[in-house]
Amino acid sequence: MNTARRDPTTRTRGGQTAAEARAEFEAQREATRAQREAAMQEHFGDTVPGRAIIAVSWASTLVFTVVAALAVADPDAFIGLFFGVSVVLFFAGCAAFALVLVLAAARSRDDAMGIGGLFFLAGSAPRPAQLHLLGSLAVQVLVAVVAAALDPFTPLAFGTLVPVLPLALAGLWAVRHGMFDPATPGA
Repeated sequence: MNTARRDPTTRTRGGQTAAEARAEFEAQREATRAQREAAMQEHFGDTVPGRAIIAVSWASTLVFTVVAALAVADPDAFIGLFFGVSVVLFFAGCAAFALVLVLAAARSRDDAMGIGGLFFLAGSAPRPAQLHLLGSLAVQVLVAVVAAALDPFTPLAFGTLVPVLPLALAGLWAVRHGMFDPATPGA
């Protein structure tokens, strides 16, 4: 394997040096990002739609975090409650996922939707919506992993299924409110 660095003055097929090609790429990427931000501002303005979905995501995170803390602190008293809450939140996430997939299939006839934009809100949601929905997901993943790691091989492991719900809620937000480019006809 050749690990030698390429001479930055070497010309590409287009006649540019590597440094020139890189600078052109960076400028084009920045222009695309600025266009996307302007389109987001025009589409959403200063409001964030779907506040109910965001509230449900954070409420489920709060309930899960409190129940997980109780179960870690006193497993004998709260492991049953933890298991029940975990299973309910997991099945709610499964139902929400099914709904999202049906709604996304219908919307994808008109809009070009990708997995990153649908479930991780990449380029489809304003920053506040991304921070709230993905923040809720991150907190649930952290709580689930920490709880399971503190008392491994117990019902606390079921908590690792719970983050399905905030991921599905992010998808629900995107399919209902997300900004996607129009689908290309025939694609």
